[in-house]
Amino acid sequence: MKLLKISFLIFFLSFSITKMFSQEAQTETINEGSINEQFDFILRKSGNFKSTNGQAYEAVKQSWLLALKSHTLDSLKTIRKSLNDTKIVVNNQTKEISDLKSKLTNTQSDLDKTNLDKDSMALFGLQMSKANYNMLMWSIIAILLALLILFIYKFKNSNTITKEAKKALGEIEEEFDEHRKVALEREQKVRRQLQDEINKQKGI
Repeated sequence: MKLLKISFLIFFLSFSITKMFSQEAQTETINEGSINEQFDFILRKSGNFKSTNGQAYEAVKQSWLLALKSHTLDSLKTIRKSLNDTKIVVNNQTKEISDLKSKLTNTQSDLDKTNLDKDSMALFGLQMSKANYNMLMWSIIAILLALLILFIYKFKNSNTITKEAKKALGEIEEEFDEHRKVALEREQKVRRQLQDEINKQKGI
C-alpha cells in the first residue's frame, strides 16, 4: 500500500512538471514560435460561441489571421528559397558528378592507353605485344645464330678444301718442275748428241 502511494506521488509530480514545462513552451503572441505553435496560439486564444441554431463557432481576431497568413507566406517563401538553393546545389553537384565521370572516363582511357603502350612495342610502325615482340626478336636471333653457324661451317669446309687444293697444286707444281727439269736435261743431252754427230760429220 505504501509502495502504491509512493508510485502515485512520483507519477503526479512527473505529470505536473511536464505540464509546467509544456505551458512555459507555449507562445504568448502570434509573432512567436513556429507556424504550428502560432496555430496553437490562435486555437488557444480564440473565443467560443454558439449560433442561434446551436452550431459551435470559434471567434478569431482578424489581425491574428493576417499575421498568421503573413508568417505562413514568409515561411513558404523561405522554404521555396531553400528548395531553390537546394536545387541549385543539386544541379551543381550533378554537373560536378558528370564532369568527374567524364574525367574518370578520360583518365581510364588514358590509363588503358598507357598500359597498352607499356605492354606493347613498335616495330616498323606496327604495334605488337611485348610477348610477340620478344618472340620475334628471339626468333630473329636464333635465325641469325643458325646462319652464323652455317657460315662458320661453310667457311671451315671451304678453308679445308682450299688448303687441300693448294697442297695438290704445290705437288703438281713440284711434279711439273721435276718434269721440266728432266725434259731440260733430255733436251740438253739430245743437243750434245746432235752436236757430237755434227762434229763427227765435219771430222770425216
